[in-house]
Amino acid sequence: MTTPAGPAQTLYRSQGSDRAVVPGWMNVLPGVQDAIELQIDLSDADRSREQAMLLVEFWATPADLTLQSLLPVRAFQGEPKGWCVFLPAQGRVFIRAIDPQPNPPLLAAHAINLDPATPPGTLVNVKVAFPGSGGN
Repeated sequence: MTTPAGPAQTLYRSQGSDRAVVPGWMNVLPGVQDAIELQIDLSDADRSREQAMLLVEFWATPADLTLQSLLPVRAFQGEPKGWCVFLPAQGRVFIRAIDPQPNPPLLAAHAINLDPATPPGTLVNVKVAFPGSGGN
């Protein structure tokens, strides 16, 4: 499902979409196959935000925050094809968009329940657009 980006880079890329894989987001549960490529699509209107971040969380069970990462919005400027994470077919994933620069700060959230019956190789696209950005 993934290949190294190249000898000078440390990022992995999805073989299917050529998106950069957020570091640490492959094989998040030992012994459980990744089934879903969750593709994060940032609104074009939000690509110039300097202070914004995406908080990506995977909960394998309601009581187990399994993995959490911050992805700066600036990272999309260097990766025009975008970013993705690989997930098993279980649990929940949250993507929270945070921009502390305006006053009051901007917040947006997505929550996805992962169905255990999801077949391997499934693609899921999440469009992230900050409130009032024109990309909603």
